[in-house]
Amino acid sequence: MSLVIENITKYYGAQKALDSVSFSVESSEIIGFLGPNGAGKSTMMKIITGYLQPDQGRIEVCGLDVQEHLKQTQALIGYLPEHNPLYLEMYVREFLAFNARIHKLDKVSTRVAEMIDLVGLSKESHKKIGALSKGYRQRVGLASALIHDPKVLILDEPTTGLDPNQILEIRELIKTLGADKTIMMSTHILQEVEAICDRVLILDQGKLKLNQHKSQINKELSQQVYFFEVLFSDQVIEDKMLEIIGVQDVNKLGEHKYLIKAEQDVRKQIFDFAVKQNNAILNLTEKKQALESIFKSTTGA
Repeated sequence: MSLVIENITKYYGAQKALDSVSFSVESSEIIGFLGPNGAGKSTMMKIITGYLQPDQGRIEVCGLDVQEHLKQTQALIGYLPEHNPLYLEMYVREFLAFNARIHKLDKVSTRVAEMIDLVGLSKESHKKIGALSKGYRQRVGLASALIHDPKVLILDEPTTGLDPNQILEIRELIKTLGADKTIMMSTHILQEVEAICDRVLILDQGKLKLNQHKSQINKELSQQVYFFEVLFSDQVIEDKMLEIIGVQDVNKLGEHKYLIKAEQDVRKQIFDFAVKQNNAILNLTEKKQALESIFKSTTGA
């Protein structure tokens, strides 16, 4: 295993940001790490990279305990944080060479040239980082994370600020890198996960709610499952909705708004239920069976 995470718990004061989270990641596996804002994704990534210490639990990177072998494990990891830290006054090549020397690489200029070509920075490589667009700054951060050829790549929102064409290019690059690197990628773009990831982890309120291979998710989605988004006029008792024949699960999305998972088309039953409850339905929409539906049903987002 490239990553082994065991019972990680982290507090910020009285707030529990991570609650006994455990999972493992195989070599050359691309993991999509999902969750609502504040779910604990960035905290988990910072703990894996050794930038934060957990209050409980342990992490192994390529067989090494992060707390016992911090420098060795950090050398095995490439990390692109959510807020990409760059020296804006430095030139692109200068910055990447600086990072290459930190990692004590040989043939620095050759490696810098390889990274510039790999992430598509050739036309901008003569500029100062401060003069680049947000999308190109993101590419500089990715090149920096890759400069030392890490075995594990941790990417926190890697396509932030990129235009649609750049997003497609970076997705293809991540897929290519996944052939010989373990990649853990946090994103809010569910299509990205569907396009390039092998497995999906969903974190919500510090707890791991889903850990499933995409093939299994696709298998479940191919089965006859229905999702309905319903807005009632007044408050509804969720347990009562679960009594509707055919309804499998109910998640609250907002005030009087629910996502209903069912094994059959239950729209008529939902209307009958509303009438019996002296309630009214303001909107009822059947939702496409996709990762979005799984995300909503798992997190109630």
